[in-house]
Amino acid sequence: MTLQNTLQQKMTAAQIARNGYRGGKITPTAGVAPGMTQANMIALPADYAWDFLLYAQRNPQSCPVLDVIEAGRTDTVLASGADISRDIPLYRVWRDGKLDQEVGDASALWQQHPDLVTFLIGCSFTFETPLMEAGIEIRHITTGSNVPMYLTNRACRPAGKLQGNMVVSMRPIPAHQVADAVAITGRYPAVHGKPVHIGDPQALGITDISRPDFGDIPQIRPGEIPVFWACGVTPQAAVMASKVPFAISHAPGHMFITDVADSSFHV
Repeated sequence: MTLQNTLQQKMTAAQIARNGYRGGKITPTAGVAPGMTQANMIALPADYAWDFLLYAQRNPQSCPVLDVIEAGRTDTVLASGADISRDIPLYRVWRDGKLDQEVGDASALWQQHPDLVTFLIGCSFTFETPLMEAGIEIRHITTGSNVPMYLTNRACRPAGKLQGNMVVSMRPIPAHQVADAVAITGRYPAVHGKPVHIGDPQALGITDISRPDFGDIPQIRPGEIPVFWACGVTPQAAVMASKVPFAISHAPGHMFITDVADSSFHV
């Protein structure tokens, strides 16, 4: 089988997944369409868009921008025929910095708010396939759960009306494989890159690792070390901290699956 045929099959898997979400299927996307890049999403009113673009530029490890979709549009160059308002499994709606509701279809909200500018942000799910290919278990994929995510004490650099702290995702890694995990993920800077912290969670202000702020309770086994990567839920933390009047985001762990191969972001 040629590389082109293999990529075509993977792209088809991504399209099938998006069609399923558009049809009402709701499930975390870790491990779905392996080999295809996944993205976080945040949509903000136009008068916040420049501030967020600057926020992302100042905090690139947490908020690596893959695409910016102009106000009122829901298409993206990252996936042909996709609709960003319908093709994510689960959306979060924010009002005055507070979570107002979760919906499986946000198209009506885009119609009600035609000034929304949408940002697609790199996701650490992208480097999970290379980790697994290297023999490193991804626990939340093995158990069919959502990756645990934590709000840290690390302040992001503010921009305009936006401020907030970094959110991290955590994967337990056997001690003898940590160096490999660092090396592999470090080759994907557009999707958060290498870890921001290894070991003691209290150094990040995480007092109880068994109680994530987002996602599911982790399973950490003897001999494993918690490894933390910057997370694309960081923009949602900024929405909360800055009391943004209105925003739409993906629900943590429920990503937009693109037609772009993970290998495109390997450096």
